[in-house]
Amino acid sequence: MEHSPHTVSDVMTRTVVAVGQEARFKEIVETMEQYKVSALPVLAGEGRVIGVVSEADLLPKEEFRGSELSRLEQARRLDDVRKAGGVTARELMSAPALTVHPGDTLAQAARTMAHTSVKRLPVVDDEGLLRGIVSRSDLLKVFLRSDEELAAEVRSDVLDRLFAGSAGEVEAVVTDGVVTLRGSFPTAAQLPVAARLVRAVEGVVDVRLDVAGTTPAPTEPGSVAGPR
Repeated sequence: MEHSPHTVSDVMTRTVVAVGQEARFKEIVETMEQYKVSALPVLAGEGRVIGVVSEADLLPKEEFRGSELSRLEQARRLDDVRKAGGVTARELMSAPALTVHPGDTLAQAARTMAHTSVKRLPVVDDEGLLRGIVSRSDLLKVFLRSDEELAAEVRSDVLDRLFAGSAGEVEAVVTDGVVTLRGSFPTAAQLPVAARLVRAVEGVVDVRLDVAGTTPAPTEPGSVAGPR
Protein backbone atom coordinates (compact mmCIF):
# COMPACT_ATOMS: atom_id res chain seq x y z
CA MET A 1 0.00 0.00 0.00
CA GLU A 2 1.30 3.46 -0.87
CA HIS A 3 1.55 5.90 1.97
CA SER A 4 3.03 9.39 2.07
CA PRO A 5 3.87 10.24 5.68
CA HIS A 6 4.60 13.76 6.74
CA THR A 7 8.26 14.68 6.59
CA VAL A 8 10.56 16.88 8.63
CA SER A 9 10.20 19.66 6.03
CA ASP A 10 6.48 19.87 6.86
CA VAL A 11 7.04 20.89 10.49
CA MET A 12 10.59 22.26 10.80
CA THR A 13 11.44 25.86 11.62
CA ARG A 14 13.18 27.37 8.60
CA THR A 15 14.58 30.50 10.23
CA VAL A 16 17.38 29.24 12.46
CA VAL A 17 19.68 31.03 14.87
CA ALA A 18 23.23 29.68 14.58
CA VAL A 19 26.79 30.67 15.45
CA GLY A 20 30.14 30.38 13.72
CA GLN A 21 32.84 28.10 15.06
CA GLU A 22 34.85 31.04 16.42
CA ALA A 23 31.92 32.52 18.37
CA ARG A 24 33.05 33.32 21.92
CA PHE A 25 31.55 31.85 25.09
CA LYS A 26 29.79 35.04 26.17
CA GLU A 27 28.41 35.61 22.67
CA ILE A 28 26.93 32.10 22.70
CA VAL A 29 25.25 32.66 26.07
CA GLU A 30 23.91 36.05 24.97
CA THR A 31 22.52 34.55 21.74
CA MET A 32 20.76 31.77 23.63
CA GLU A 33 19.25 34.30 26.02
CA GLN A 34 18.17 36.69 23.27
CA TYR A 35 16.42 34.06 21.17
CA LYS A 36 15.25 31.86 24.08
CA VAL A 37 16.88 28.68 22.76
CA SER A 38 18.91 26.07 24.62
CA ALA A 39 21.13 24.94 21.73
CA LEU A 40 22.68 26.43 18.60
CA PRO A 41 24.02 24.82 15.43
CA VAL A 42 27.67 25.64 14.80
CA LEU A 43 28.45 26.49 11.18
CA ALA A 44 31.58 26.53 9.05
CA GLY A 45 32.14 27.90 5.56
CA GLU A 46 28.95 28.64 3.66
CA GLY A 47 26.69 27.20 6.32
CA ARG A 48 27.78 23.60 6.79
CA VAL A 49 26.76 22.22 10.19
CA ILE A 50 29.82 20.91 12.04
CA GLY A 51 28.40 20.64 15.55
CA VAL A 52 25.88 21.85 18.11
CA VAL A 53 26.59 23.84 21.25
CA SER A 54 24.00 23.50 24.00
CA GLU A 55 23.48 24.65 27.55
CA ALA A 56 24.83 21.28 28.65
CA ASP A 57 28.09 22.04 26.83
CA LEU A 58 28.42 25.37 28.65
CA LEU A 59 27.57 24.28 32.19
CA PRO A 60 30.90 22.53 32.99
CA LYS A 61 32.58 25.97 33.09
CA GLU A 62 30.36 26.88 36.04
CA GLU A 63 30.31 23.41 37.57
CA PHE A 64 34.09 23.11 37.79
CA ARG A 65 34.70 26.70 38.86
CA GLY A 66 37.09 26.63 41.83
CA SER A 67 36.78 22.86 42.30
CA GLU A 68 39.57 20.30 42.29
CA LEU A 69 38.74 16.96 40.66
CA SER A 70 40.53 13.76 41.48
CA ARG A 71 42.48 12.10 38.70
CA LEU A 72 39.86 9.38 38.55
CA GLU A 73 37.07 11.93 38.21
CA GLN A 74 39.01 13.84 35.56
CA ALA A 75 39.51 10.65 33.57
CA ARG A 76 35.83 9.75 33.89
CA ARG A 77 34.64 13.17 32.75
CA LEU A 78 37.36 14.04 30.30
CA ASP A 79 34.99 15.63 27.77
CA ASP A 80 33.38 17.87 30.41
CA VAL A 81 36.79 18.89 31.74
CA ARG A 82 37.83 19.85 28.21
CA LYS A 83 34.67 21.91 27.72
CA ALA A 84 35.19 23.66 31.06
CA GLY A 85 38.32 25.18 29.56
CA GLY A 86 36.70 26.01 26.23
CA VAL A 87 36.28 29.57 24.99
CA THR A 88 34.95 29.26 21.43
CA ALA A 89 32.08 27.31 19.89
CA ARG A 90 34.59 25.04 18.18
CA GLU A 91 36.03 24.08 21.58
CA LEU A 92 32.67 23.76 23.32
CA MET A 93 30.42 22.10 20.75
CA SER A 94 29.35 18.48 20.57
CA ALA A 95 30.56 17.06 17.26
CA PRO A 96 29.78 15.65 14.85
CA ALA A 97 26.28 17.07 14.97
CA LEU A 98 23.27 14.78 15.02
CA THR A 99 21.17 15.90 12.04
CA VAL A 100 18.18 14.93 9.93
CA HIS A 101 17.23 15.68 6.33
CA PRO A 102 14.10 17.52 5.13
CA GLY A 103 12.76 14.34 3.51
CA ASP A 104 13.12 12.17 6.63
CA THR A 105 9.86 11.05 8.20
CA LEU A 106 8.72 12.40 11.54
CA ALA A 107 9.10 8.89 12.94
CA GLN A 108 12.78 8.84 11.93
CA ALA A 109 13.38 12.19 13.60
CA ALA A 110 11.50 11.09 16.72
CA ARG A 111 13.59 7.92 16.99
CA THR A 112 16.82 9.89 16.70
CA MET A 113 15.71 12.28 19.43
CA ALA A 114 14.56 9.47 21.71
CA HIS A 115 17.69 7.35 21.30
CA THR A 116 20.06 10.28 21.87
CA SER A 117 17.99 12.28 24.40
CA VAL A 118 18.27 15.52 22.42
CA LYS A 119 15.50 18.10 22.21
CA ARG A 120 16.13 19.43 18.70
CA LEU A 121 17.97 18.48 15.54
CA PRO A 122 19.48 20.64 12.78
CA VAL A 123 17.99 19.88 9.37
CA VAL A 124 20.60 19.70 6.62
CA ASP A 125 20.62 19.06 2.89
CA ASP A 126 22.77 16.51 1.08
CA GLU A 127 25.79 18.86 1.29
CA GLY A 128 25.39 19.29 5.04
CA LEU A 129 24.17 22.88 4.72
CA LEU A 130 21.70 24.11 7.34
CA ARG A 131 18.11 24.26 6.10
CA GLY A 132 16.14 24.41 9.34
CA ILE A 133 15.73 22.94 12.78
CA VAL A 134 13.16 20.52 14.18
CA SER A 135 12.25 20.22 17.84
CA ARG A 136 10.21 17.85 19.95
CA SER A 137 7.32 20.31 19.90
CA ASP A 138 7.46 20.42 16.09
CA LEU A 139 7.04 16.65 15.92
CA LEU A 140 3.91 16.90 18.06
CA LYS A 141 2.22 19.27 15.61
CA VAL A 142 0.73 16.33 13.71
CA PHE A 143 -1.51 15.70 16.72
CA LEU A 144 -3.17 19.06 16.05
CA ARG A 145 -4.78 17.65 12.90
CA SER A 146 -8.57 17.74 13.03
CA ASP A 147 -10.70 14.61 13.43
CA GLU A 148 -12.19 15.30 10.01
CA GLU A 149 -8.77 15.43 8.37
CA LEU A 150 -7.68 12.21 10.07
CA ALA A 151 -10.90 10.48 9.10
CA ALA A 152 -10.44 11.45 5.45
CA GLU A 153 -6.88 10.10 5.42
CA VAL A 154 -7.89 6.87 7.14
CA ARG A 155 -10.51 6.34 4.47
CA SER A 156 -8.30 7.11 1.47
CA ASP A 157 -5.09 5.48 2.71
CA VAL A 158 -6.49 2.48 4.56
CA LEU A 159 -10.18 1.62 4.21
CA ASP A 160 -10.64 2.28 0.51
CA ARG A 161 -7.54 0.24 -0.30
CA LEU A 162 -7.58 -2.56 2.25
CA PHE A 163 -11.25 -3.34 1.80
CA ALA A 164 -11.73 -2.50 -1.88
CA GLY A 165 -13.94 -5.19 -3.41
CA SER A 166 -14.50 -6.90 -0.05
CA ALA A 167 -17.82 -8.05 1.22
CA GLY A 168 -17.39 -6.32 4.57
CA GLU A 169 -18.53 -2.91 5.73
CA VAL A 170 -16.08 -0.87 7.80
CA GLU A 171 -16.46 2.63 9.18
CA ALA A 172 -13.93 4.87 10.94
CA VAL A 173 -15.11 7.18 13.71
CA VAL A 174 -12.52 9.67 14.97
CA THR A 175 -12.86 11.42 18.32
CA ASP A 176 -10.01 13.50 19.74
CA GLY A 177 -7.58 11.65 17.50
CA VAL A 178 -8.72 8.19 18.61
CA VAL A 179 -9.91 6.10 15.64
CA THR A 180 -12.56 3.46 16.19
CA LEU A 181 -13.03 0.98 13.33
CA ARG A 182 -16.57 -0.35 13.33
CA GLY A 183 -18.40 -2.82 11.16
CA SER A 184 -18.03 -6.19 9.53
CA PHE A 185 -14.49 -7.24 8.61
CA PRO A 186 -14.32 -9.81 5.78
CA THR A 187 -11.75 -11.89 7.69
CA ALA A 188 -10.38 -11.84 11.23
CA ALA A 189 -6.86 -11.63 9.83
CA GLN A 190 -7.60 -8.12 8.56
CA LEU A 191 -8.21 -6.75 12.05
CA PRO A 192 -4.56 -6.36 13.15
CA VAL A 193 -3.54 -5.25 9.66
CA ALA A 194 -6.15 -2.50 9.62
CA ALA A 195 -5.20 -1.37 13.13
CA ARG A 196 -1.50 -1.21 12.23
CA LEU A 197 -2.11 0.82 9.07
CA VAL A 198 -4.44 3.26 10.82
CA ARG A 199 -1.95 3.71 13.67
CA ALA A 200 0.67 4.67 11.04
CA VAL A 201 -1.43 7.67 10.00
CA GLU A 202 0.32 10.62 11.58
CA GLY A 203 -1.80 12.38 14.16
CA VAL A 204 -3.68 9.25 15.23
CA VAL A 205 -3.57 8.94 19.02
CA ASP A 206 -4.90 5.39 19.31
CA VAL A 207 -6.90 2.76 17.41
CA ARG A 208 -9.85 0.74 18.70
CA LEU A 209 -11.76 -2.08 17.03
CA ASP A 210 -15.51 -2.54 17.24
CA VAL A 211 -16.14 -5.65 15.17
CA ALA A 212 -19.27 -7.13 13.57
CA GLY A 213 -22.33 -7.38 15.71
CA THR A 214 -22.45 -3.74 16.77
CA THR A 215 -24.84 -1.15 15.47
CA PRO A 216 -23.02 1.33 13.25
CA ALA A 217 -22.77 4.78 14.79
CA PRO A 218 -24.68 7.59 13.07
CA THR A 219 -22.72 9.79 10.73
CA GLU A 220 -21.12 12.69 12.59
CA PRO A 221 -18.26 15.14 12.12
CA GLY A 222 -15.04 13.17 11.94
CA SER A 223 -16.74 10.00 10.70
CA VAL A 224 -16.29 8.33 7.35
CA ALA A 225 -17.29 5.01 5.90
CA GLY A 226 -15.17 2.63 3.91
CA PRO A 227 -16.27 0.42 1.02
CA ARG A 228 -19.75 -1.07 1.39
